[in-house]
Amino acid sequence: HLSLLRLLEFLLYFYFLLDFSTSLISIANPNMNRNGGLKSFSINMSPPSKAIVYERHGSPDSVTRVVELPPVEVRENDVCVRMIAAPINPSDINQIEGVYPVRPSLPAIGGQEGVGQVYTVGSRVKFLSPGDWVIPSPLSSGTWQTYVVKEEGAWHKIDKMCPIEYAATITVNPLTALRMLEDFVDLNSGDSVVQNGATSMVGQCIIQLARLRGISSINIIRDRAGSDDAKEKLKALGADKVFSESQLNVKNFKSLLGNSPEPILGFNCVGGNVASLVVKTLREGGTMVTYGAMSKKPITMSTTSFIFKDLSLRGFWLQRWMSLDKVKECRKMIDYLIG
Repeated sequence: HLSLLRLLEFLLYFYFLLDFSTSLISIANPNMNRNGGLKSFSINMSPPSKAIVYERHGSPDSVTRVVELPPVEVRENDVCVRMIAAPINPSDINQIEGVYPVRPSLPAIGGQEGVGQVYTVGSRVKFLSPGDWVIPSPLSSGTWQTYVVKEEGAWHKIDKMCPIEYAATITVNPLTALRMLEDFVDLNSGDSVVQNGATSMVGQCIIQLARLRGISSINIIRDRAGSDDAKEKLKALGADKVFSESQLNVKNFKSLLGNSPEPILGFNCVGGNVASLVVKTLREGGTMVTYGAMSKKPITMSTTSFIFKDLSLRGFWLQRWMSLDKVKECRKMIDYLIG
């Protein structure tokens, strides 16, 4: 359902390919024979692996390193997966820096999502077979390594026809967009939403999902070089209106909206004064959902708008939603987004 652009503002990709790596940090496969095939290992052991590890919190440039890991036992309910690709999300960086609310114990392997191919399975595994493509679902730490061993229940099988870059990034940003569209306001065809940070991956997903449902979108982007090109790309995805921050920061901003209905739902991932641009476009009784703070500044909004428009301010964090025993629903959404 989503035709995601490769313009992913905050995402970089690693590729753990059989013969080479196109990642920022090169990870060679240690298990290749001279003919390009995989060396033989015990069915009960994973191949040795390489991983991006950090033993303390700090800047990723200074605290991460590539290490070689020994083979791991593949127990009867385990699945060994050879990772194909994994993204670098802002939350991954925040975990390494030690500022994210959820952090794995140290030492830790980076990464929370990605796509891989089943290498071998334990004797009691029922639903996965070597060669299947899988993603960790729900999110699981440690995807920045060449081989990952986890219980069968930690993996979700997907269609091999899904493009690698889509499969590797389906779990965090597209799910965030889908949940925010469904969980806060009962939206109907003909309604309108507004968002800042529209060029982000979540923003692009919101545009496309809204379009599929007959919901128009008003999108706010930063003032910077290339903003005209960014506007055209967002419109190609289905955006109805795209404005720079300075365009909306005027008294007669409503005249810019034309015949677009006043939005009942808004999304804020920037914070600071830019959040007020979302607030002032909302209609009476509207809701603004905050899911990010890229400016690292507190939300600023008009007291007048808050009082006289009876607005609601909400927050959304995907990991909290996933912690509410949402595995089946999460996987159903992934299949919907990929399909």
